[in-house]
Amino acid sequence: MNDNPNLAELKIRFDREGFVIVRNFLARPELETLKGNLDRYINEVVPGLPPTAAFYQDRSRPETLKQMQHMQVDPFFRDCVRHPTWTRLAEALVGESVKCESPEWFNKPPGTEHPTPPHQDNYYFCLVPPNVVTIWLALDAVDEENGCLRYVVGSHLRGIRPHGPSKVLGFSQAITDFTAEDESRATSIHLQPGDAVAHHGETIHLAAANRSMTRNRRAFAMVFEGASVRRDPSAFQRYKQSLQQQHQQMGIN
Repeated sequence: MNDNPNLAELKIRFDREGFVIVRNFLARPELETLKGNLDRYINEVVPGLPPTAAFYQDRSRPETLKQMQHMQVDPFFRDCVRHPTWTRLAEALVGESVKCESPEWFNKPPGTEHPTPPHQDNYYFCLVPPNVVTIWLALDAVDEENGCLRYVVGSHLRGIRPHGPSKVLGFSQAITDFTAEDESRATSIHLQPGDAVAHHGETIHLAAANRSMTRNRRAFAMVFEGASVRRDPSAFQRYKQSLQQQHQQMGIN
């Protein structure tokens, strides 16, 4: 972290608001190394992956790649989960030692209709207690035009809201009782390449579609779980069943 932010202050803000922005999270050389390895992975690894590891808006158009997961199949990304810059921030925010299984990559390609529905990550994760943080690194400049993240301030303090199938590839569950009040409390997050935003696992967030016809909205993210968390098996099984049903309906196996 270039600016060496005060981790204790970030923790206070994170606990209060449910998210925190860290400017210049990755220095330019590290950012360029990451981008280079992402280009290599997309060009050399993704063509051989199963459909559940790389999602496209239109599989016949490679430029519409919009999400990658299970990236630990590649040695570079397998090692990213132990990167000290990321783990130091995650441990400060969660308040205990952490682990991460795999990085993820997200994009909203220009000229595609791909909004992110309002949701809480821990509805997908089913972790108790919810000591989990997602660190989301901007690879492009991000603003309203290309679909920046929006967070409902303080929503992590109110527990998990009801979710239902969204039929959105990559974000299969959406909050079913999202209100105008929730919308009014959502704040937009503008980032430059190398900036990061970290959010609590129960913070409500969403994003509009990319309205630009020329700009991507790419991001690299890792989810860190606190050492104390355990997965609720029955809740996780319900989520997995819903996910599998939606994938089958979309022809993804």
